[in-house]
Amino acid sequence: MRIVGGSMISALKRLSSVGSPSILASNIRSLSTFGTMSLPDRKPFSPDFFFRQLFDTESSTYSYLLADLKNGEAVIIDPVLEQAKRDAQLVKDLGFQLKYAINTHMHADHITGSGWLRKLTGCQSVIAAASGAKADRHLKEGDRIDFGTHVIDTLATPGHTNGCMSYVIKDQGCVFTGDTLLIRGCGRTDFQEGSPRHLYENVHGKIFTLPENFRIYPAHDYKGQMESSVWEEKRYNPRLTKDLEEFIKIMDNLNLPYPKKIDASLPANRECGVYDIPKE
Repeated sequence: MRIVGGSMISALKRLSSVGSPSILASNIRSLSTFGTMSLPDRKPFSPDFFFRQLFDTESSTYSYLLADLKNGEAVIIDPVLEQAKRDAQLVKDLGFQLKYAINTHMHADHITGSGWLRKLTGCQSVIAAASGAKADRHLKEGDRIDFGTHVIDTLATPGHTNGCMSYVIKDQGCVFTGDTLLIRGCGRTDFQEGSPRHLYENVHGKIFTLPENFRIYPAHDYKGQMESSVWEEKRYNPRLTKDLEEFIKIMDNLNLPYPKKIDASLPANRECGVYDIPKE
């Protein structure tokens, strides 16, 4: 994809009445290479792959419902407790069978919806073994999660927390990065055994080495952005484009406030949210 300053080219064309056509053509060709940026072509989702991005306004959390349209098996990534009934109803409306409720890590800003979805749909809860949280299935790097004919590959990407994982669907050209890599940012590293060095090394060694046209879907965004790409974040992420030592200095001096819901969220999420299901 090529993006060129169209207004400048239009201005040159308006001068064609007073200039030589051959000179005009030469100038336009030259301008077309000036300030041009080559975005990698995005890989389209396959016809049998269902994707739905969902949002929780209180915590600014993105959840992702994915499904195989041939057999109806579905998974949801990073569900939120307060949205579990919404998500279960959507699964029912679309005729899917929810197989797994998957967490990228043990969140500190909201309670996971995986426990309630487990009760509502019969799905299994999933999280990294390194998180220390309870779940039906614990993952380590290299484990695969299947739903229908689709496969999620797992990458251990600790740094924000010691139990962070990123989930890659190679055939669809996308990666779900949780709080490890955000759009033009990254997760904080000052609690839950976080480490700026580990986060930097894992992003550069495992996410930024994916194909540049892979879409990036984070667990949060606070500015209304919905997705990014490996290409974009490698060039424009204001923290992760720095060298390691400068990145560590930035992360060590963020001075962020204590997460508002951490005292409730962490104990609840260690238990997969099963003790926080509202009474109906």
